[in-house]
Amino acid sequence: MDVRSLAASALAQNKKAIVLLGAAGAALLGFGLGYKYMRKPEKALRVGVVSQLLIHPLKSGRAVSVTKAECQKLGLKSGELEDRHWLLVNDEGNMVTARQEPRLVLVSLTFVGGQACLNGPDMEELRFSIKQPNNPIFNCRVFGADIQGRDCGDQVSDWFTRYFGAEKALRLVHFEPQMKTRRSAEMDLLFPKDQEVAYPDAAPVMLLSEASVKDLSSRLEQDVTVERFRPSIVISDCEAYDEDSWAEIQIGSVRLQRVMSCGRCVLTTVDPETGVMSRKEPLETLKNYRMCEPSEKHIYKTSPLFGQLHSVKRTGDLQDIWVLCYLLVYLSLCSRKLQMNDPSGLCSSVVSALITEGTLEKLYILLLFIEGLSIGIKIKDWRADTFHSS
Repeated sequence: MDVRSLAASALAQNKKAIVLLGAAGAALLGFGLGYKYMRKPEKALRVGVVSQLLIHPLKSGRAVSVTKAECQKLGLKSGELEDRHWLLVNDEGNMVTARQEPRLVLVSLTFVGGQACLNGPDMEELRFSIKQPNNPIFNCRVFGADIQGRDCGDQVSDWFTRYFGAEKALRLVHFEPQMKTRRSAEMDLLFPKDQEVAYPDAAPVMLLSEASVKDLSSRLEQDVTVERFRPSIVISDCEAYDEDSWAEIQIGSVRLQRVMSCGRCVLTTVDPETGVMSRKEPLETLKNYRMCEPSEKHIYKTSPLFGQLHSVKRTGDLQDIWVLCYLLVYLSLCSRKLQMNDPSGLCSSVVSALITEGTLEKLYILLLFIEGLSIGIKIKDWRADTFHSS
């Protein structure tokens, strides 16, 4: 007999117990809800550590690892390096990514002595100035959404055209501060109204944990690395997929708000070391265990989920430091462990929260957790933003 059946049997034999338990439960629920709305929203727990900060200056190009970065509304910035602020386009102004040209992942764009520096396999190094005010501004398209970019010049165009052996000229454009940003057309309703991007697919920040990548590797014949998934922030010292439950986090002075999971496409099948696309793994394996809930299929369609997309709620400086997550996100984390039949992980998360928190927080955590079990609420359907106070 399970716990719920046993409790129901006991209560059925004692009506007085039902009344008393109901009254006590109502009082505790009232206290808990009162505390929920009166509590200070700044309470946070340590949930991980930043292990890497990765900037991808060129969309689909090689990442540059940095120890510190500014987290701006449009994403990470370190010196002249700005995340996904350079874009390769064809003669019609449409974006060219590693989905069409897999070897683009082998191209690095860095900065030396104030100049942009391009490098790629079997190609000469090319340096050029990013400040070319007389160059034309092109109207480009990223996933069908219009956006501008300043042309980086004929030498750069020739370099890319030769690298890919393209029949028609390819051109590199740069997003400048005065240009109009864009919003992802498909995800418009999900993101805050003030959150826009330059050339990223949808969000300025993508976060992924080392543990999630390790778990995926354990399911594959060959290990994969974090770089294959192109995150901005990599987290260590947490369990696999814990990042799914972090509704709002703080890293240093930066505050990030989770918007949605990152739906994965064929780009994940491009090996970042060889530039070869397999079109199969790890995408096929991810589809076996990382699909969305049926209610979210209109958002993610057939894409598996890996990593989390965040909007920037407060800008500031990032470095290799702790990641703090607001208190009751732990309940959402617990729900995942319950759904996965992981009682040891479930207990570990609850105990961790109870040990760390004060008396009121302890009562609130126990209230909501016990309430969910006894009434039969599907905890997996709880969402961290249910408990978020703006």
